[in-house]
Amino acid sequence: MMSTQESTEREIRPYGSWPSAITADHVAAAGRKLSDVCVDTGVETPTLYWIESRPDEAGRNTIMRLDDRGEAVSLLDAPLSARSAVHEYGGAAFTVHGQTVWFVNAADQAIYRRDADATIRPVTASDDDVRFADLQYDARREQMVVVAETPVEGGEPKATIEIVTADGRRHVVAEGHDFYASPRLCPGGERLVWLAWNHPDMPWDATELWQAEIDDDGMPGVPRCLWAPADASLFGPRFDPNGRLHIVCDENEWWNIYRERSGQDGFEAVTRERAEFGVPQWVFGQSTYTFTADGRLIAMASADGLWQLGEVDPNNGAFSPWPLAWDFYEQLQAVGDRVVVVAANARTPKQLVAIERDGTARVLRATDGLPGDTALAAPQPMSWPTADGDTAHGLYYAPASHVCRGPDDERPPLILKCHGGPTGATSTALDARIQYWTSRGYALLDVNYRGSTGYGRTYRQKLTDAWGVADVADCEYGARHLTELGRVDGERVLISGSSAGGYTVLCVLTFTDVAAAGASYYGIGDLRRLMASTHKFESRYLHRLIGADDVLLTERSPLAHAERLACPVLFLQGLKDKVVPPDQAETMVEALRERGVAVAYVVFPEERHGFRDADNIRTAIESERAFYTRVLRIAGVEDCRPLTIDNFDG
Repeated sequence: MMSTQESTEREIRPYGSWPSAITADHVAAAGRKLSDVCVDTGVETPTLYWIESRPDEAGRNTIMRLDDRGEAVSLLDAPLSARSAVHEYGGAAFTVHGQTVWFVNAADQAIYRRDADATIRPVTASDDDVRFADLQYDARREQMVVVAETPVEGGEPKATIEIVTADGRRHVVAEGHDFYASPRLCPGGERLVWLAWNHPDMPWDATELWQAEIDDDGMPGVPRCLWAPADASLFGPRFDPNGRLHIVCDENEWWNIYRERSGQDGFEAVTRERAEFGVPQWVFGQSTYTFTADGRLIAMASADGLWQLGEVDPNNGAFSPWPLAWDFYEQLQAVGDRVVVVAANARTPKQLVAIERDGTARVLRATDGLPGDTALAAPQPMSWPTADGDTAHGLYYAPASHVCRGPDDERPPLILKCHGGPTGATSTALDARIQYWTSRGYALLDVNYRGSTGYGRTYRQKLTDAWGVADVADCEYGARHLTELGRVDGERVLISGSSAGGYTVLCVLTFTDVAAAGASYYGIGDLRRLMASTHKFESRYLHRLIGADDVLLTERSPLAHAERLACPVLFLQGLKDKVVPPDQAETMVEALRERGVAVAYVVFPEERHGFRDADNIRTAIESERAFYTRVLRIAGVEDCRPLTIDNFDG
């Protein structure tokens, strides 16, 4: 806590005008992400691989390996990029065995092979328009098991589980379901399991577990369903070293770990925590538990917005968290008797960390941090009463600076941050974007509105039939709650979000008067148009969140009620976005221009859904800052980038 003397020595400046060492360059550098952690078990000493995104290379994904000296080595040169487009969001775009890497190339979605001598050659044809994901190597038969997505003229792409041989031949293992994920082989290679589900369910609504026997020649038998729990979802099938199958299920409210019953059909609960051992399957390849070589079950679980990592007792299911410095984890994998995981906390960006059996932790690879002498805002878990007598959750960040403080008679402007999904969650991991704002004197509420994950299935399902209503109310009530507490200026509330979060932004701006302005990153304005144009994975998502009734879709579409939107709006849009096509933003922008509402539109011709290029990330956040500074008329800011705001005289 800062002393009274330190507080009085800081310069008094209007909130929002504080100078900060955290720049747009730091935000862009934070676009370098670590994902798809994979272990090569086909060598004498298991070796670690992962995907690393490169925002300074237009968002290219390279595959990294940890060499014998502990140095990170890139295995792919530009223009090669390991990224799957299955479900549009991809994931698990490579696998490795015996120093040979198989990966999906972003440009053509074909599978390529990189040998130990760095020779790269295609495995599947690059001109057949088939997409692949969730690559799993079958070492016994020297082939791969994959999820495939094949175009169908005049219809949705066909999903299959397939075997891909070393020479590129494809054999279908399973077909008939709308979606597949998580093909996993048992240690001996004779059992293959996977997840499947159908429209209108998303994978966190209802999924099924299937199995096929694989013969010595590598050919699959007839698939059969192992488990199809009613009104429950399954996540992350994985075999232990003895071949016993485990999986995460939320049939009893929380995503807990289950396993096959010994000597009989069916599954039994291992853990019984009021916590989540699963995450929503927006991408392939997520991992929340693993088995070490000596048979220990290591897992990560989330409760009240915070993650813990620890060991599960297989006898009584007790979860014993380890006393570690981090409270956010993802991509957990075992490397021999130790585990590796991507970890972070409020002061530390995401790092690839190895944790030994004795609890010793060592950072193997770090993403870019922030200047060491900068004051950082700490996330404060917060709950508040919301509509319908319910409770909403989120993380609150107060303004933070070593050199400035706000006037005694002033309260800071508040930014409401809406995560995407909408089935998703906020994170306590150090976020350069959040600190960019708080270090300049903004307060920020990162909202885990109803429908978010991490609070059990019931909370996650509260957005059913209520998208555009419950999430909007949670943002509005959160802002009013902080205003009543005297922490923020209720007349200077801003709201920002991307994708589904951008839809919540536009709804809050259109249907409430709580916000003074907002920024929509590739947000949804017209639900009917979204239904008609979005990709297969989400094509029935709206049926559960809102319904298919045309009147209701119109009622909850901000574009249909543009006459009610009277405050300034900034739109940021990638022109190659297939998830939320640019005509969504363009139609909304034109409607506001015609009505004389202040509006700014910033486009990025080469970006898709989510900005990956460093220059574009910098431009986006600098534009957002310029927009807020001008529409709130914050004095004393001299370093904003030029920004055209139509219908605005400030």
